[in-house]
Amino acid sequence: MRSLITACFLLVPLTLFAADDYKLGPDSMPQDGVPQGKVEQGQFTSKTVYPGTVRDYWVYVPQQYDASKPACLMVFQDGGGYVNLKGHSRVPTVFDNLIHKKEMPVTIGVFINPGVIPVAVKGGKPRKNRSFEYDTLSDQYSRFLSEELLPGIEDKYNISKNPDHRATCGISSGGICAFTVAWERPDQFHKVLSYVGSFTNIRGGHAYPSMIRKIDKKPLKVFLQDGKNDLDNLHGSWPIANQRMASALEFSEYEYKFVFGDGGHNGRHGGAILPDALRWLWSDVPAK
Repeated sequence: MRSLITACFLLVPLTLFAADDYKLGPDSMPQDGVPQGKVEQGQFTSKTVYPGTVRDYWVYVPQQYDASKPACLMVFQDGGGYVNLKGHSRVPTVFDNLIHKKEMPVTIGVFINPGVIPVAVKGGKPRKNRSFEYDTLSDQYSRFLSEELLPGIEDKYNISKNPDHRATCGISSGGICAFTVAWERPDQFHKVLSYVGSFTNIRGGHAYPSMIRKIDKKPLKVFLQDGKNDLDNLHGSWPIANQRMASALEFSEYEYKFVFGDGGHNGRHGGAILPDALRWLWSDVPAK
């Protein structure tokens, strides 16, 4: 089933919204009687794919998790923001509410920050590896996930190997990274959630619409969000790039949804619609 939404969610007329009018709903707020999952923080140093880089990560485990049953998995790039974000949507709270209402399956969330190369000399500054990891069109970041970071988490928790039960998410460069992970490794991830994705020419991401049209269809389910006031700079136009992505997905008969509003390059719109995005993304996986 294909779907193209050119206004806001549920086809609300675009003129009803100003760029800052996206508000969180009750599914993004703590609710009485809803079991709260636990969040644990760790730090990981890459030894092979991005040798020497260090990053923080967080693992959310819902209270309904049962070690005898494989849980679904959702991986978030720029993970610290999704765990600690103020003013938008704090993802563990949304997970708590939707899992409790059985509107998404029991899902373990892994929230990963981009790597940083530590200071080599006193007084220096750490070097950020974010753009290289997120904007590069290759299997490198997906290998980092599958070969380095996730195995330790999978040793601790019973996580499904079914790619229909595994999703990736990100905003901006994290958004294109989320798509790249599934594009490169559809054997591991079928679901993608991209907010204001950087499908522009930062490191060649503008090529994706043509690739989607010309390469055999992959078993992906993709949710895209963007706004008409997103970035327009030397790398390209984010609104146009995301519309081209949606058009390519439509042409190649992917299962996708595109929500286009009037927001800018931020998480306000994406945070407001996160519960609905998750309902749609996980609608084909029974919640037990």
